[in-house]
Amino acid sequence: MITALITHPDCLEHVTPAGHPEQVARLEYILRALKDKDLQRIKAPMGSEDDIMRCHPASHITDLRSALPNVGSRALDADTHMSPGSLDAAFRAVGAVTKAVDMVMSGEAGNAFAAIRPPGHHCETSTPMGFCLFGNVAIGAKYALEHHGLKRVAVVDFDVHHGNGTQDLLWNEARALVITSQQMPLWPGTGERSDKGGHDNIVNLPIPPESAGDQMRALYTSEAFPRLRAFKPEMIFISAGFDAHQDDPLANLNWSTDDFKWLTQELCKIADEICDGRVVSALEGGYDLDALAEAVAAHVDALMEASA
Repeated sequence: MITALITHPDCLEHVTPAGHPEQVARLEYILRALKDKDLQRIKAPMGSEDDIMRCHPASHITDLRSALPNVGSRALDADTHMSPGSLDAAFRAVGAVTKAVDMVMSGEAGNAFAAIRPPGHHCETSTPMGFCLFGNVAIGAKYALEHHGLKRVAVVDFDVHHGNGTQDLLWNEARALVITSQQMPLWPGTGERSDKGGHDNIVNLPIPPESAGDQMRALYTSEAFPRLRAFKPEMIFISAGFDAHQDDPLANLNWSTDDFKWLTQELCKIADEICDGRVVSALEGGYDLDALAEAVAAHVDALMEASA
């Protein structure tokens, strides 16, 4: 089978203020890095409100619609902004993840990467934050459980910032295991080991600043991978943030491109063992444009090797 790349031009229409790290160029660099790869290229549909409301109340959607500017930019907080195209982009981001789930479940694709923005893993139940408007991956996880009837899913989040939104949205979901590694201390300041979820279903793996990839590999090998194998999810979601890269300007970890590829390969191996290789990955962070493009290309190469 082949790896699906799911994206949409609307995701380029989410325009942030000049100098903002979560910029249109991030997706442009990624798509350029992937343009010659043998991928099944799919245009993301619009996500449905019903799917979004698996995680967020209707009032959250209403509030975002009310905040949408007709021109220019509107700040929801110091970090999170909306332009006239932002809400369509956010709906496409949700649609990309649910489409990825559909394709992997049906066997149309061996696995899938959703090249989307805005990202999602900081958006809490009713609070957009950290550049994020909807909890894309959490919505995908609930969709897999409730629409496709899976019994267990797992989310692995290797973004350098803690996925506080995913933790919030899946805290009481016994059918979802959430494993998240993050630099600590670092914004948003959450992600303590003591945060274990309502059903011992949250695994936080704090990593000290200036750590390199060998420490990440040891931590995942000793803690994350055994939890995944024990839980036996029927699909693995990856919140694929690339801001732990040594060149990233927003954090202080020192992972290499090879570290991201290794981690993806290991997750795909576990998926092959326990859930027929079902992996859905979605873009989160990564803010050095060249490092981001290189690391995403390596991540997608690993997905392609696994689906071949």
